[in-house]
Amino acid sequence: MSLNPEQIQRYARHLLLREVGGQGQEKLLGAKVLVVGAGGLGAPVLLYLAAAGVGALGVVDDDKVDLSNLQRQIIHATNDVGRDKTQSARETLRALNPDVTVNMHTVRLDAANAREIISAYDLVADGSDSYETRALINDACYFARRPLVSAAVGQFDGQLTVFKAYDTDAKGAPLPCYRCLYPQAPAPGSIPSCAEAGILGALSGVMGAWQALEVLKELLNIGDSLAGRLVLFDGLGAQTRNIKIQPDPACVLCGAAK
Repeated sequence: MSLNPEQIQRYARHLLLREVGGQGQEKLLGAKVLVVGAGGLGAPVLLYLAAAGVGALGVVDDDKVDLSNLQRQIIHATNDVGRDKTQSARETLRALNPDVTVNMHTVRLDAANAREIISAYDLVADGSDSYETRALINDACYFARRPLVSAAVGQFDGQLTVFKAYDTDAKGAPLPCYRCLYPQAPAPGSIPSCAEAGILGALSGVMGAWQALEVLKELLNIGDSLAGRLVLFDGLGAQTRNIKIQPDPACVLCGAAK
């Protein structure tokens, strides 16, 4: 693959980066990323990945745009209310960058379709909002050997990590999966949804943009991966914490005793 004159101009700021350059940009144009959720996190992830020239983006969402979404889900507009989020996202992304192919998966991921859908992509970015869906995506990525860039947000805080439990770190040590960090679902009602507790819209943009950055790092194999580390972000305090995640030997998915 070689860049045409329009692409050289579009991605000029990438081409100036030693860590990206022409070869890196060609790698991005040949990459396929699945984004689960076209909501608060998925919206900025999709926009930045499309702008970066990731060649194929899959969008998984079975929901429709609601007026209350627009406070943070910036990929949708007022005239999209009532439409499928996948269709709305596709039109926005195609208008932003016609280089990008957008595949719509207007379904809810479940045990019957997750592995097939995920296997068609190089990497998954998870912006879903339930433990069951996150665990399902984690399991499918593990078996398909796909990196999983996972983010979550609360009212004023967020967290971000990368799961590659099928691989080892630079020293050959095993890496954890989502179930190592969260082996059980939280008690019902213990974690209120954003519809119940609220969320500051810009927080979704911060964490979603950061999530997109980690996706690009994984695709380009640059910088330090977040695999094995959890970043916690406190929006009100403008502070971050970095926590080491250890593999759980008793993990039902990737543990030694499985």
